[in-house]
Amino acid sequence: MNATLVTAAGVWLLLVGSALAADPAAGKAKAAQCAACHGANGIAVLPDAPHLAGQNEIYLVKALKDYRSGARKHEQMSVMAKGLSDKDIDNLAAWYNRMPPGGGAAGGGGGTAGSDGGASGSTSKKK
Repeated sequence: MNATLVTAAGVWLLLVGSALAADPAAGKAKAAQCAACHGANGIAVLPDAPHLAGQNEIYLVKALKDYRSGARKHEQMSVMAKGLSDKDIDNLAAWYNRMPPGGGAAGGGGGTAGSDGGASGSTSKKK
């Protein structure tokens, strides 16, 4: 059990460490390709895409790395994540995490919890 806790703590520290070194401005520039589905303000424009504005940074890093490696399956996200470097992922996660959860604008559209085809138990909307 202690070995499991040490391993989990190590993984957590790696994720947190990379997230702390991220550049949200670089993430904003990279996020232009994400806007078609997830919206320019992080509020999804497609009904089956999750909102990303205000999402937990560590969760986003893990999700994108899992899409890239194939550990998490989603046809479009796997293709999009393939070309992302670890730094790109950290920067994107930092950018979306720092956005207001409501996207900073009234309205918005689409996106529901678990709209990634059931691959996660996370909610995509923050209140």
